[in-house]
This record gives sequence, C-alpha cells and structure tokens, in this order.
Amino acid sequence: MANDDKFKKVISHAKEYGYVFQSSEIYDGLSAVYDYAQNGAELKKNIRDYWWKAMVQMHDNIVGIDAAIFMHPTTWKASGHVDAFNDPLIDNKDSKKRYRADVLVEDYCAKIEAKINKEVKKAEKRFGDAFNKEEFVSTNGRVLGYQEKIDSILKRLGQSLEKEDLADVKALIEELEIADPLTGSRNWTDVKQFNLMFGTKLGASADTAMDLYLRPETAQGIFVNFLNVQKTGRMKIPFGIAQTGKAFRNEIVARQFIFRMREFEQMEMQFFIKPGTQKEWFDYWKETRLKWHKSLGMGDDNYRFHDHEKLAHYADAATDIEFNFPFGFKELEGIHSRTDFDLKQHEEYSGKKLQYFDHEDNESYTPYVLETSIGLDRMFLAVFSNSLQDETLEDGSERTVLKLPAVLAPTKAAILPLVRKDEGLTKMAKDIVDDLKWDFNVVYDEKDAVGRRYRRQDAAGTPFCITVDGESLEDNTVTIRHRDTMEQKRVKVEELRDIIKKEVDVKEWLMKMK
Repeated sequence: MANDDKFKKVISHAKEYGYVFQSSEIYDGLSAVYDYAQNGAELKKNIRDYWWKAMVQMHDNIVGIDAAIFMHPTTWKASGHVDAFNDPLIDNKDSKKRYRADVLVEDYCAKIEAKINKEVKKAEKRFGDAFNKEEFVSTNGRVLGYQEKIDSILKRLGQSLEKEDLADVKALIEELEIADPLTGSRNWTDVKQFNLMFGTKLGASADTAMDLYLRPETAQGIFVNFLNVQKTGRMKIPFGIAQTGKAFRNEIVARQFIFRMREFEQMEMQFFIKPGTQKEWFDYWKETRLKWHKSLGMGDDNYRFHDHEKLAHYADAATDIEFNFPFGFKELEGIHSRTDFDLKQHEEYSGKKLQYFDHEDNESYTPYVLETSIGLDRMFLAVFSNSLQDETLEDGSERTVLKLPAVLAPTKAAILPLVRKDEGLTKMAKDIVDDLKWDFNVVYDEKDAVGRRYRRQDAAGTPFCITVDGESLEDNTVTIRHRDTMEQKRVKVEELRDIIKKEVDVKEWLMKMK
C-alpha cells in the first residue's frame, strides 16, 4: 500500500472506530483542530500516563507540575517568543497556497532519501540473507552520492535560517527547482517570517484590558516556577520538573492530520544541572528517551536521531528522535541543551534572583537546563499509524487489526456472550465485566456473530476477547482470545485478572528499558 493510501486509511480508521473527530464537524469543521473521541481520549490518557510514570514516578529527582495556560505577558518577552517565534513562509503566486519554506526543502530531501531506500531494497532482494545494510549504505557509490546531496542541502538550509538569510532560502528553493506540490508551479514569492503566537485580552473593558498570549509552549511555566519547586520540594541539583498540557500555535500550514495542529498537547521535562555537566546529561537523556520509545515495541528501525544543523542561539546541542510516520521520518521528540539562557532571561526581566546554592561547593550559580519535549498528539499518531495493519490469514481471508501496545490500548478486554438471547450467558458475561472493571477498562459486546465481534474488536485495538459459552455455566471456564496471535485458550474465570494484568501492566513494559 502506498504511503498516501496508508495515511488516508489511518485517518479514516481513526474516525470510524471512535479515536479522532474533526472539531466542530457539523459546522464543516475547523482547520487543524481535532477532538479526541471515546477511544482516542483513553489512548491519549494512557500515553500520557506511560510517559508520566516513566519520567516522574520512576525518578526520585523529577517532580511534576501543572502551570496555567495564561501567563504574565512579560514571560513571553523574556523567553524571546514575542520577537523571534517565527516560521519562514513562502507563497506560490499561481496556486495562492502558502508553505513553510524549510519544510519544502526537507520534503525535497525526503524524496532523495526515498531513492536511497529503493537502492537498499533492491540490494536486499539481490543479496538475501547475506545483505549487510550498514556496509551497503556506507560503501555504495550511488547511495553515498544521494546522502552527500541531502547533507549539503540541509547544511545550507540550516546556515541560512540561522543567519536569517531568507533570500538564500528562496534561492535554494529555486536552485533545487522545487515546485508547488499541487500545481507544479515554480512561481514563488520572497520568504517572510510569520509570528506563531495567539494573542488575546484579559480584562473587563477594552480600555483597561491586558494583552495576553495563549502559551506556545509549556516550558516557561516550569522556568518561572523553578524556585518555588526547588524550595518547597527541597530539590538538589540535578533535578527535573515535568509537565503535560495544552499549547497553541498559529500554524499557517498545519497539515498531516494531528501531526501539526493549532491546539496541541506537550509532554515536557526540564532537567536542571550544574554548568559543565551538560554533555553527559545530553547523552544520558538521548539514550533514556530512545529506550522509552523502544519499550513500546513499535520497531527499532522506525526511530533515528537527527542532530540539528541550526541551533537556537541559546543552545549548545540539540537532536530530534524521528519516527517513521506514513509520510516519512519526522520529528517525534526533541532533546535540547538550553544552557542557562531561560533562567537568566527571567532573572533579567523579573528582577528576581533565580539561582541555586550548592552546599557542597558553597557557591551559587544559575543552573543549566537539559530539555526533553515530545508532542503527545504526534506520539498518538505514531502509535496509531504504526499499529494499523492489514493481514491475510491462513485461510485466505483478511482482517484489519489495530495492534496497539497492550499497555496503551483504550479497552483491555471485550466480554462476549456466545448467544445474545441466552440469559444465563449474558448474566455471566456481565458479572465478569463488573468484576474486571475495577482493574481494567473493559466492554460488553453482544451484537452480531462472534466472528464479526472478534474482527470489530481487532479493528478497535482491544488486546483480548473473552467468550462466555454453554460450557462456561458448567465449569466456570471461558475462552480468551489474543488479538495479535488470534490464539484461543480455555481458562478459569478467576485466572482472567492475572492473564490480562501480565499483558497490560505498566511495570512489565517499562522494565524493557533496563
């Protein structure tokens, strides 16, 4: 299945099975804004919990907060967002469509990367089991040529953006002969910067109202509370402050479903460290965060690091964990070494001293910051798109299955009475639901033939189906069916809780990080 077709299926499936709806759909929707439906809300909550437990519960030196969305406007002056939170945008004069200039160039590079992948697949087919991918991509002349071209383009793009040389960004687009994806036109305007913040007002009347912003990131709520947390929690460096919450950006070219939205949720952790230790902590969090992603079992080859060519002026290192979405490798999580920029800025603008007194060294200093930041919505899309699979079974029939990691699945088990009209079976099934729901999110499903119910639950992502039949009434056993293998086993009702727990328990999954 082509990537475009797969992505369309992901979007369609998300709506059909109650994961994501278009916001205000009855009024023709709102662009780049989505509602999470009944299953989507559960999946999103489970992802958030999985991150929170790994980040906060499993680290005795990391705590969590929930800062307000509204913040004093000077916060955003100090952080640099008022003056410099911009995207480079370019318009096509013929199609009248607007694009991110850097994304146009990155998409061009992605097409070259697709050529590399084509060469790899051809070689893999040619050499079979003897194929060494690493050796091939590091020695094959054609692949090396493609990679050199990608590196050269991205290096120039990074340097131009860093110098804010927007004329060169346009020149690069023209030299590469990048065309409007819709019309093929190469009639481009100059590249311009566009501020992404949403402005609003706070006050009873227009005359006295204060200008405010909807926060474009959650990090600043952590920085302005650094002292509060440090003192009340008696935290010693190194320590971290974690937060999840909504952020808002006026994305002009928001696209790719929930990958880029105007209202989205972040999961961020700012780790405060002693100056001079940032390199070792940067490496630590790179590896730790990658282990967290891989613990979900979504394929190690679907992740890669991408070091930034263009660093923010305050950063001394930055990398992205990229994931192989249906539309190619894109940023999933960022790890940034932010030096002491943030705390020093807020010191300057607030007039408050934001330092840490180190009792061991008997000195005060402004901590450096190591940041990990992941978009919850992007993580949702990564999990959902990777899990959606079409399978051809041994008997030639087909099924669509959503192989969500069991720890994240919205519903852990569906309880099915074999015959809907049999009161004994339905009562027993409902009794099992009432018992299991104290520990797991479970559903009762009695409509249609049992085979169709299995397929429905497969497509919804439910890891287990538990069928109650005539034999169940005699010996208190039921049939439990595993979504991924379709294996069916006869087990005692009293064994169900332990069977399900073993497959969905957070501990079982997070232990894979060790």
